[in-house]
Amino acid sequence: MPGVVPLIGEKFPEITIETTHGTRKLPDDYKGKWLVLFSHPADFTPVCTTEFIAFARRFEDFKELNAELLGHSVDSVYSHIKWIEWIKEKLGVEIPFPIIADPNGEVAKKLGFLHVQSATHTVRAVIIVDPEGIVRAILYYPQEAGRNIDEILRLLKALQVNTVHKRALPANWPNNELIDSAVIVPPAKTIQEAQERVKKFKCFDWWFCYEEGRIPAGEVEKVRKWLERSAGISK
Repeated sequence: MPGVVPLIGEKFPEITIETTHGTRKLPDDYKGKWLVLFSHPADFTPVCTTEFIAFARRFEDFKELNAELLGHSVDSVYSHIKWIEWIKEKLGVEIPFPIIADPNGEVAKKLGFLHVQSATHTVRAVIIVDPEGIVRAILYYPQEAGRNIDEILRLLKALQVNTVHKRALPANWPNNELIDSAVIVPPAKTIQEAQERVKKFKCFDWWFCYEEGRIPAGEVEKVRKWLERSAGISK
């Protein structure tokens, strides 16, 4: 039975959780930081193992963006601990972030992680919560397809750009086919503003104006390197 999915723009629901790093309260314990909460169907499964390794190898990238990672599945804390040990022993990767233990599926039901695909195992959901505890993005992947972790980093950065600069990001930013790494200026609210904006910004028309150089070049290049990494161009 599908659960109730939090909505973008809503306050993240208050939940007390048990994790491999102890008891935590959401979202209060992450106030002042971005939270990337991601569910996986089950421990000791191949696709989930590849995702956890990918998240772990990008842990410092998330840290640089003032973001904390938090995993989740309907397995017990004992299962999580053993799986983490197995990953370190067999694959040489240490998992640095906590994992929510949810053997009764209460957290999964509350957050809408259980879909009709399975009544007992979660889909691959991602919820990004901002430092004020507001849900800013929600992604869903099916059980059979692993996530692109560098795209999650790109999305997180895009949300931060919007928060700081009040600009929207085009498709495939920062490699957009029309405006490259430029950002999109918010819509005009008056006739006068519509007329003036074409003098102030580069525009295809008054309703489609963009701004170059708004985001520092170093930040843009860092995002490009993430995307190159996921494409296998840069190791």
